Amino acid sequence: MNGYEKRTQEKKNQVLEATFYLMNTDTGIENLTMDDIAKNSNVGKTSIFKYFGSKENLIQEVFEFFLNKIRETALEIMAENKPFEETLIAMSQNKINHLEKINKQFYLDLMDFATKKDDNGLSTMMQQYTKESYNIMLDLFHRGRKEGKVDLKYSDEFLLVYFQALVEGISSPHIYRKILPYTAQWTELLVKGIAPNK
Repeated sequence: MNGYEKRTQEKKNQVLEATFYLMNTDTGIENLTMDDIAKNSNVGKTSIFKYFGSKENLIQEVFEFFLNKIRETALEIMAENKPFEETLIAMSQNKINHLEKINKQFYLDLMDFATKKDDNGLSTMMQQYTKESYNIMLDLFHRGRKEGKVDLKYSDEFLLVYFQALVEGISSPHIYRKILPYTAQWTELLVKGIAPNK
């Protein structure tokens, strides 16, 4: 990446961060204006339109930016190669910590946006995010099996459904704020549930 491309990417990130911030204040999506975004990002409106094309595209990129941050942090956690339980606790905290940074309306807008169907009846953004998340979790469960922490009788498919059900439960806005102090206990119960019988 040359100097020009680097500066352009930095400006795009400024716009994404400012838009993310505004979407998580009283402004929300409904009252969000390109003038507000330009003012908060210190990037001109012309440049914002050049980078993103439209307000709708920018909002889509903000949602993708948010989901990518969760994924990138999860990959960093996996790369640390800590024991299964420690990794699972860190992964749970990662998801909850990112959810703590958003307001309820942003979450609802994200879910509404992310579940909009394309011509095939599927949301491509959520398909991609879910596929990547599943691959990360499968790697973690395989690590758990090698460490003797995950019972071999449970198939990959079952483990993914089990984890998905739990994560979707804690992703609910009225639950994730309450569960944050209990991340370790929540993870302990999850681990005990899939551990081999002694």
